[in-house]
Amino acid sequence: MTQRDRDEQGRARNARPRDGLGCPLPHGAPGVERIDEDLVLTPQESLEQAQQLLDDGRPFHAHEVLEGAWKTAPEAQRALWKGLAQLAVGLTHLHRGNATGATALLRRAAEHIRPYSQGPPHSIAVAELVDFAAETAETIDQAGLAALDHQRLTPKLRASAESPESP
Repeated sequence: MTQRDRDEQGRARNARPRDGLGCPLPHGAPGVERIDEDLVLTPQESLEQAQQLLDDGRPFHAHEVLEGAWKTAPEAQRALWKGLAQLAVGLTHLHRGNATGATALLRRAAEHIRPYSQGPPHSIAVAELVDFAAETAETIDQAGLAALDHQRLTPKLRASAESPESP
């Protein structure tokens, strides 16, 4: 019987290092820094950190930050944070070349995020994220992973401030 890795409190924790896309590496291999599983941030801090990780091409790690926000969110917002975490997991599958996993998670993400269209909390770009997830999944279904514009695969989690009108 194999022993599971455990933390100081006895909870099961995988201590294996991971690569930049969250894939487990052999024990002792160099990996990337992990996000603390018990990380607690404000919604704004979560969005900022997750966006930076997405911008850096680290969607798996963005998912870990968003999952932490999901666990601590008020009940009325949990589905939104779950959808944001699923969006990041969908991108992780996409970067790993798993079209089936990517489309499934992107569609689930859109379904969880969509109900927040009216008055999105924390300036989250709900409509844009739903469109991004649905369009990316559709492109994969219709034309495959190779058809994706990889420059466009970093969604913006928050709505950008509207620019003032020109005089």
